[in-house]
Amino acid sequence: MNAVISAAISLMDLDKEEAERLASEEIEFLPDSYVSKMDGLLGNIGKPFVSELKKALSGAPTDAFKNASNTKASPIGGLGYVRLGEDGRLYLAAKSEHYHTPLGHNFPGYKLIDLARALGITNASHNNTRGYITRLLERELVRTINGLRPEETDGLEAILASRESHVLNRVINLETGSLACEAGIKMMLARFYRLDSTFPQPKYEGRTPVFFVMADHDGGTKANYHGTTIFAQLMRDMWPGLYEKLEEAGVLKVCPVRINDWDDFREKFERYNKPPYKVAGFLHEIILMNYGGIKLERDYLHKAYALCHDNDIPILCDEIQSCMWYPTIYLFREYGLNPDFVVIGKGFPGGQYPASRIITTAEMDTLNQFGALVTNGQEELAALAYLITMKFTEENESFIREMGEYYEDKLRELASRYPTLIERTEGLGHLSTLLFYEAQTVSRFTGMLNHACIDISAQTYKASCPPAALTKPPIIATKEMIDYVVKIMDDALQTIGAKELELG
Repeated sequence: MNAVISAAISLMDLDKEEAERLASEEIEFLPDSYVSKMDGLLGNIGKPFVSELKKALSGAPTDAFKNASNTKASPIGGLGYVRLGEDGRLYLAAKSEHYHTPLGHNFPGYKLIDLARALGITNASHNNTRGYITRLLERELVRTINGLRPEETDGLEAILASRESHVLNRVINLETGSLACEAGIKMMLARFYRLDSTFPQPKYEGRTPVFFVMADHDGGTKANYHGTTIFAQLMRDMWPGLYEKLEEAGVLKVCPVRINDWDDFREKFERYNKPPYKVAGFLHEIILMNYGGIKLERDYLHKAYALCHDNDIPILCDEIQSCMWYPTIYLFREYGLNPDFVVIGKGFPGGQYPASRIITTAEMDTLNQFGALVTNGQEELAALAYLITMKFTEENESFIREMGEYYEDKLRELASRYPTLIERTEGLGHLSTLLFYEAQTVSRFTGMLNHACIDISAQTYKASCPPAALTKPPIIATKEMIDYVVKIMDDALQTIGAKELELG
């Protein structure tokens, strides 16, 4: 900070007193007055709050984006879990927008970013000139992902220097979760194919890499989701013609493994972990938020991990959806797992910047600098947003756990009252879903909540996936907010149940 102050005085024409004031100003992350204001707005959800934005602007979207647009709900402001739409009404962000605002809108703690900018701290940097804040973040990611407290500096230094298997101590800074997942896929592929002619012969050259991903209930590949790059899309039944040619040529193969089915995993491992094949890696989420929010079981994952680790098969845990929504920041830590790659994003920068990371081990550090890089991945203020979000989560572990359990219990109680409509709840904590028996019912249910300006969505479009209502409240959600959402859900289900009873 002394260096930043000196630079601000020299470059920004700030006097020393003003620069020191900006540098030392304390920001209360979540004042009681902010929480009271947020909870006090619940009674206004769905009602006119300010004048409607009269002049519509369509932009220049593709047809697909245009058909999916709801500009009335587009934000012109927000406070915590409340969003103010262009139609002048208040909306409840019960899905944390699209799973990337764990601290809601205009979180007071992010004022530190404004102070950093006022001091002249620049955002733009590059891979060869990663800034101090970015480098600090890398250390904090390694510290927290290994479960160390801030004062355990000696332990952190030992982990950073380690070259043992499954010790997470390498960070690649990228822009999106898709690119972070692809980096992991490429590091797995580097054990079969050379990145360029300067690389040595790969360990498994000549064998066909087989990627294990989560299967849908039909045994296909539509349940997994690891981004929008070509490799990731091939893994979920997109570009079928391209994939068929790659498989026929022995370039690669994708093998879906059934959800929580250990016998299926073991059988496919025995089939594909021998010549001419080799299992290249196991890619998984823990909560399948793109497939009904189904939760993978601890015992299943522990058995799969043990088998993979005993047979030199790297594991990628995709935490894009789940990171920052649990007390330990990373859900895999709650499960006691030891993956070789962890992909994070969405929740970490709190919606302030696009910024994802892949954290891996010395053993899997197999690419050169150009194997996985983006120009904007090293943004300093994006790294600061990460640090702020991480600090809040680490300091509020007990509150996050309490609210997650409270929400999960409330949804379970709700589901038990409507056994003819809802099959069960799924997910864990804030990442919880309601699985309905009928797609038509869940569509009507989510439509009624959306009409009440509560943002949840229906997942009814994937092969044999139970029709699901997806929710993900911010981690700043209070009991007042949760009770409000569950009450509106209850009202909707009562209406639907009464109508179905009337129709016989």
